[in-house]
Amino acid sequence: MTRIGNAVRVMAGVIALLIMAAPSAPAQEKNQAALVKKQAAPAQGLKRTAAVALVDKKPHRLILQVNSNEPAMMNLALNNATNVVQYYKDLGENVAIDIVTFGPGLHMLRDDTSPVKARIKTISENNPSISFEACANTRDNMSRVESKEIPLMSEAKVVKSGVVRVMELQEQGWTYVKP
Repeated sequence: MTRIGNAVRVMAGVIALLIMAAPSAPAQEKNQAALVKKQAAPAQGLKRTAAVALVDKKPHRLILQVNSNEPAMMNLALNNATNVVQYYKDLGENVAIDIVTFGPGLHMLRDDTSPVKARIKTISENNPSISFEACANTRDNMSRVESKEIPLMSEAKVVKSGVVRVMELQEQGWTYVKP
């Protein structure tokens, strides 16, 4: 019994020594190289960050969705758009904004019913980075229901589907906001 106890103690001692043993020379060199690289990284990181900021800077692109026939919602979208343009203008940066209308929100761009018609004209004249898009599907449905052609403001660009337009812009990396 004493022999077994001694053997167990010897084995435990050997295992402890193996665990606590210093790493081999190649392992020590690898650890030293990693430490040097880590210490140099902050300075290199600063240079790379500045270079990336100049080269890889993403453009600012915003989608504002309007699908409500509420003047307050339309005005909120217009306020958001003009505020974003001013923000980036103050930074000396460009931004592109697409206001996409569909469903009841198409009234925003209707020449005969828009409660924000004058404001859209002014914004279009002063902010070429803001565009207005009208859903053709909604326009066609409104034409059927009202039994007449639906006139759109000259500032409106017609897209086949407003919802699909929003999806495609998001897939291209645009930021989506529903005011």
